[in-house]
Amino acid sequence: MKKLLQKVSFVSVVTLVVGCASTLPPPARTTPTITEGIVNTTTEEETKSNGGGLDPKTLIARLKKAGELEVSGAEPAEIDSYFDPKRYRFHGPDGFEADYAGLADYFKSVRAAFDDRSIRRGIIVVQANDVACQTWIEGTFVREFTRSPAGSLPPNGKRVVFDLLNIFRFDDQGRLVEEWVLTDNRSLLRQLGAPGK
Repeated sequence: MKKLLQKVSFVSVVTLVVGCASTLPPPARTTPTITEGIVNTTTEEETKSNGGGLDPKTLIARLKKAGELEVSGAEPAEIDSYFDPKRYRFHGPDGFEADYAGLADYFKSVRAAFDDRSIRRGIIVVQANDVACQTWIEGTFVREFTRSPAGSLPPNGKRVVFDLLNIFRFDDQGRLVEEWVLTDNRSLLRQLGAPGK
């Protein structure tokens, strides 16, 4: 009987707490505005007070253009203008780190291995000089890919999609200075026809 009363008392206390909690008003939330897949959590005033030098639309436009230039293989000087080549740092899966020259070499290998390349961005979130987004880079695998996560791989003629989540940091001149990337290397390797499971 004593154990039953203890259980009833515990249930009563939980019910009381839950009942009280449910009558409280929900906490205030700032709902970000979403326009064409873009989430801007920073107002112009906040951008200035946080040290950000450019408005979110400018950062997004520069991000999109930098990606298009890298994937298409524009003139190096034009690509360079979207980056700070001396300060740029890339942080990838499995502890992969690169500077700007390493990033340029990687994209050179992508352009060499894949035809009909394209890049598109999904949801984009901007806060001050930081931009996070979904990215898909696609191409038809027609020549050896020397920079896959498993090393050099022969072409299989198939369409391959690099599915990425990126966080970019810009300086106040709108140049990319740092990037973090997450991707599913297993899915990528499967598409590339890498041996193993």
